[in-house]
Amino acid sequence: MESKTIRFVRRGELVSLTNVPPDRTLLELLREDLSCTGTKEGCGEGDCGACTVVVAEPEDGALKYRAINSCIRLAHSIDGMALWTVEDLAGEDGSLHPAQEAMVQCHGSQCGFCTPGFAMSLFGMYQNHVCQGETVTRELAQEELSGNLCRCTGYRPILDAAQQMANLPRVQVDEGEILRQLEALRVRREQVASLGTYLDPRTLPELLALRAANPQAQIVAGCTDVGLWVTKMHMQFPQVLDVTRVAELKRVEQYEHHIAIGAAVTLTDAFDALVRERPQLKTFANRFAGLPVRNSGTLGGNVANGSPIGDSMPLLIALGAHVVLLSQRGHRDLPLEQFYTGYRKNVLAADEVVGWIKVPRPKSPHPGPLPQAGEGASGSTPSPRLRGEGGGEGEFLRAYKISKRYDDDISAVCLVVAMRIEDGAVAQVGIGAGGVAPTPARAVQTEALLRGRPWTLEAAQAAAASLRSEFRPISDMRASSAYRSEVLGNLMQRLWLESQGFEQINLESFRLAEATAP
Repeated sequence: MESKTIRFVRRGELVSLTNVPPDRTLLELLREDLSCTGTKEGCGEGDCGACTVVVAEPEDGALKYRAINSCIRLAHSIDGMALWTVEDLAGEDGSLHPAQEAMVQCHGSQCGFCTPGFAMSLFGMYQNHVCQGETVTRELAQEELSGNLCRCTGYRPILDAAQQMANLPRVQVDEGEILRQLEALRVRREQVASLGTYLDPRTLPELLALRAANPQAQIVAGCTDVGLWVTKMHMQFPQVLDVTRVAELKRVEQYEHHIAIGAAVTLTDAFDALVRERPQLKTFANRFAGLPVRNSGTLGGNVANGSPIGDSMPLLIALGAHVVLLSQRGHRDLPLEQFYTGYRKNVLAADEVVGWIKVPRPKSPHPGPLPQAGEGASGSTPSPRLRGEGGGEGEFLRAYKISKRYDDDISAVCLVVAMRIEDGAVAQVGIGAGGVAPTPARAVQTEALLRGRPWTLEAAQAAAASLRSEFRPISDMRASSAYRSEVLGNLMQRLWLESQGFEQINLESFRLAEATAP
């Protein structure tokens, strides 16, 4: 089969490339085909950010900018988009872009290898915040640069540079012209979406027809996992089926009792939707990899890949999420924990795809009276402090991630607990765990132990012991089996402390102070 031509907009001009293999990465295309060697290869797995570039596509009549890792992004996936690399930031007269000039003024570059990636993440931040009249706070800068690593430990001046950009003369992108160019490309792309070795359908019926006709094609939905198979395992795919352009699967739909997150919704947008419903998930969402990974990866891809150390599945399991599987034969709706059958194995048939993830909405606070102040001093009396996040009795949700690095790292252990308290007792409970079993898992035994029981210190300690006995984790490079078991139980005790009002017991309570003028 013949590979489709890749067309994208760069420097205001149309770039057209032919005969690009379906499994060629964007980084390979930039460095080897276009000689754009400013974009660096560091880790080759989306971990260090040296290869960061920025892509943009139309969204609600404007350009949506996303910083992404080019090392694990397939080249064909940017067909029809606008692209910026570090070579594209300076003006035609050589004047530096504010993202570059701020790095110079704040002495943000040391050895320089990571600098192109930082500059591109700063450019994305500039377009999404500074150009929208928003203030770049220290905390925002830290969040959005979490996917870029500096081996010279020069983070302070780089954070200074992020805040300095707004003080420099404004540089505008001609968005009107780019939107016009991208619209012309869209018309062309829709005519060839189902041809060649890289299939990228636009509609759900087209996707299901292509899946049925090409069951051997490798499905990608952001490619943050499949990209590693290419770069680290040197796997090759003669045909790829990309689901990220399917319009029906790029939406987050609101219903009375649940939200439906399409499989092609990026992790960034999916977590934004979850955080709007449950603001207490903000820190957990920010710790899912780095922003460039979240900008490329999709919730559907993370769920379908089913890694036992993936962070989204324990959360979704604890919340009682369902997954909807689609084919031309119809659809199936099942609890997420029933989707997995073994290590990276699931119930998907050869003609099926993941369609939506349905997440229950938080229930309104229970109207019953709270326990009286003073109760809960002993281990056998219900806690007076455990309330729903809205202030009354209701859902109490905590998501814990244990990893070697605080930012941009993979979990050794993940535990998510969602409890609903009524009259001082556990009326409902969902517990999802990661890193302790061959699949993302529901702690069925521990849920049964807690359900209907008064929420006391004694109950928390019993639940901790139950968690340690319910799973048999393995030892690997991230943690030993004994460590994982011990931490799993400790996290339940941490939940108890937080339910009693303790806050200053973890790094999540730390807030980076704003920089002060010298």
